[in-house]
Amino acid sequence: MGAIPEDLTESELFGHVKGAFTGALAETWGKVTAAEGGTLFLDEVGDLPPETQAKLLRLLQEREYERVGETKVRYADVRVIAASNRDLAKAVAAGTFREDLFYRLNVISLTLPPLRDRLDDVERLAMAHLHSVANECDKKIDGISADALEVMKRYNWPGNIRELRNVIERAVILSSNHEIEVSDLTETIEPDSEIRVGGKVSLEELETAHIRKVIASSKTLEEAAVVLGIDAATLYRKRKKFS
Repeated sequence: MGAIPEDLTESELFGHVKGAFTGALAETWGKVTAAEGGTLFLDEVGDLPPETQAKLLRLLQEREYERVGETKVRYADVRVIAASNRDLAKAVAAGTFREDLFYRLNVISLTLPPLRDRLDDVERLAMAHLHSVANECDKKIDGISADALEVMKRYNWPGNIRELRNVIERAVILSSNHEIEVSDLTETIEPDSEIRVGGKVSLEELETAHIRKVIASSKTLEEAAVVLGIDAATLYRKRKKFS
């Protein structure tokens, strides 16, 4: 949801009629209609603007909606699955997410732990990304050495699965072997670094290492700032100190 401009979110979900707003040159059926009889998956539902939150609540409770610029009430038969990397309960307390919508969505809740809390999944996920990236790069790489897997399982993965894919992609591009080795990983995940939680390092060193990793695993500086819980200007100043 965060990738859709706020003023187009309602149209993207529910559709619009021709002439409903500037640029609406033809009528459009939204994602709700496209998902009729199936599943509507709303990724990053916490980014929904307040006006659209109210209309989503209506869809969930009454199974009805209207296209933008239309007064005809339509009915939907869809199952809704929503995901968010934000703590929606905190968003409710902060007044940025509707409480009634939160409880309506929170019928069955599944929490996906960060990768550092499920290191047994690293090998399976790494192999899946390896096959995918090797195919994209048209390279013949059969697997990951036992030593390299051990290094990956000791790593904390602050950037979660996105960082894992980035590490695998870099290793595949640079590797000249038929197997990913430790030497293909060390410049990116630094498994033997002394800078780790609980290590004998200062808070400043720990913060710098963490910021570097989050930036490396994020698409933009703004995204990294959201993960770190600071504004982009603050992150820019911090990065300048160690860049």
